[in-house]
Amino acid sequence: MNECAAAHVDPSNADQLRAWDGDQGEYWTARAERFNEGVAGYHDQFLAAAAIHDTANVLDIGCGSGQTTRDAARCATAGTALGVDLSSRMIELARGLAERERVANATFHQADAQVYPFPDRYFDVVISRHGAMFFGDPVAAFTNIARATRPGGRVILLTWQAFERNEWMSSFRTALAAGRELPHPPPRGPGPSSLSDPDQVLELLTSAGLGDVRLKSLTEPMYFGRDVDDACQFIAGQFAWMLDGLEAGTRQRALDNLRASMTDHQTDRGVLYDSAAWLIEAGRR
Repeated sequence: MNECAAAHVDPSNADQLRAWDGDQGEYWTARAERFNEGVAGYHDQFLAAAAIHDTANVLDIGCGSGQTTRDAARCATAGTALGVDLSSRMIELARGLAERERVANATFHQADAQVYPFPDRYFDVVISRHGAMFFGDPVAAFTNIARATRPGGRVILLTWQAFERNEWMSSFRTALAAGRELPHPPPRGPGPSSLSDPDQVLELLTSAGLGDVRLKSLTEPMYFGRDVDDACQFIAGQFAWMLDGLEAGTRQRALDNLRASMTDHQTDRGVLYDSAAWLIEAGRR
């Protein structure tokens, strides 16, 4: 764990730091392009909604390997784009990619956006593509983000809709459960479903100092691999925690279930599953 980063992480985000600056972050870093490919159907719509002008200062929350930060920086040709993430490995990769692609106005910090001392009223646009769903204290986090957004500035988030609206979530969970009874993912608390309830999102962002909150439903196929073997290997690694500690026969049954599901979802464009996201837009009052 990066001790410097750990000192500046809110205690409510300590588990997220351990995951994203540990094995989970390492897995995502090693397969950064695959994760970008998975949500590529949303990328252009997300950037279009951000409407980043050439002099904008942009903040990217949970930037991961920095694809969205670099693309924001390319829009803000006379401005800046700052990407923050808890994963030191992904931040290191993001910096290297920005240097390789010569995107000089993109910078990256390993930071907890819930408590990081961003400059007051500085950013014209704040973006987050599936990176704002993991705060231990979302009210504190979005209050800090709103503080750093200039009056009239905009916040654009892409978040997952409810679990049952995302075929990939339900299919992988059912397959890897292998007949076990597993608790449903909590709708509140850090995780993919934490910003899935429109009423909760409206209440949260309004209480943080944002207004004109709007949610638009988007649905796109998600890509998981070129074929069944490729996709199974990828997902079995990403969701390895669901297989840890299983008796050998149960583990094999879970993997067989996953393979059968992916066989049903093989297309001429690879293994695809339905997904549903919210495009959330809000303004700084």
